[in-house]
Amino acid sequence: MAIYRYQARTIEGKLSSGRLESENEKEALLELKQLGLVVFDIKRLNPVLHKDIYIGNPIKNKDFVIFLRQFSTLIDAGISLVDATEILAEQSNSKALTEALEEVKEHIEEGEPLSDALSRYPKLFPELLVSMISAGEVSGRLDEILDRMATYYEKQYQLKQKVITALTYPAVIGVLAVFITIFLMAFLVPVFSDMFISFDQELPAYTQLVLNLSESIGSTWWILLFFILIAVIVVRTLNKQEKFAYIFDTVKLKVPIFGLFIQKAALARMTQTLSSLLNSSVPILEAVMITERVVENRVIKKVLRDSHKSLEEGESLAAPMKDHWVFPKLITQMIAVGEATGSMDEMLMKVAQFYEEELEEAADKLKALIEPVMIIFLAVVVGAIVLAIVIPMFSLFEGI
Repeated sequence: MAIYRYQARTIEGKLSSGRLESENEKEALLELKQLGLVVFDIKRLNPVLHKDIYIGNPIKNKDFVIFLRQFSTLIDAGISLVDATEILAEQSNSKALTEALEEVKEHIEEGEPLSDALSRYPKLFPELLVSMISAGEVSGRLDEILDRMATYYEKQYQLKQKVITALTYPAVIGVLAVFITIFLMAFLVPVFSDMFISFDQELPAYTQLVLNLSESIGSTWWILLFFILIAVIVVRTLNKQEKFAYIFDTVKLKVPIFGLFIQKAALARMTQTLSSLLNSSVPILEAVMITERVVENRVIKKVLRDSHKSLEEGESLAAPMKDHWVFPKLITQMIAVGEATGSMDEMLMKVAQFYEEELEEAADKLKALIEPVMIIFLAVVVGAIVLAIVIPMFSLFEGI
């Protein structure tokens, strides 16, 4: 798609200018003509220099949830899809969402279903949302689906924030401890080292060890930082390969204390997603496949893939889960009951609610436990270095 900048006049004679993406200049002129514009200047732009670049998610979660709520309300009020999309495009605070909705409106006017129009913008509208909207279009419950998805994404955001809040503190303190240690060993300890040498006295073994480490770090600290940077790049590169990513995700789930917390968060997301899909009449095979793509942990992805195969072979969804350590008995038993009674979505929703409550409680406990532990850890690191400097000073004062 090429990007064109145009200047035109409306039917009323008012000046209008802007940019649009099109296959070629001929199609761009045709699109502008259909919008009722008389073009007197059009120029192709360099796509590298003028393409909009978004870092991270181009739509804030809050704006996305508001968009879904408003869309649901407008459809429920009997407003047509075209008018509802136009209204939301005008009201949105997100430039990316506004531009996408303007184009979605054009596709709907051409007779394209809303789900197909939204699927053209995978960075803005997730596959899960598109599938749910498709189910809503078939069942005639589009307003309910949109409202339900707003609730879903709201819960997912809250879930993510709980995980981030719980894990950020220890990560920040850990990084801070490393940098403080490097700073003290590379810049502060050498000052005292020169002073000790001037006294020409034998130093305690512990102090000598710290001074030797300080000398090594002082001359090679930039090499250490370089290796840390290389290690981060290597880990990120390996994480893009399925085999290594699976190993990393397994390690995450088995890390003491944090592993259980991450496991609960992943299972809560999985059960929420699968429950929402099944409740919206999405076929179970398709629902499991979509959930597999939504879940980020590769270990759970693999089990869901096995469950999908199990269903295709006419067996139980829960069968592969029962034999895997990542799925507690609570989930497999509830799924088995749901399969037997035909109320899978209800059972999964109960499990999701249970894990949400467990996660909230675990987050509070983790914060309460980690805060004093990390403070003590930082104090020990700094204290050990300070102690190495103080011990020989006492010996020197005693000798005076």
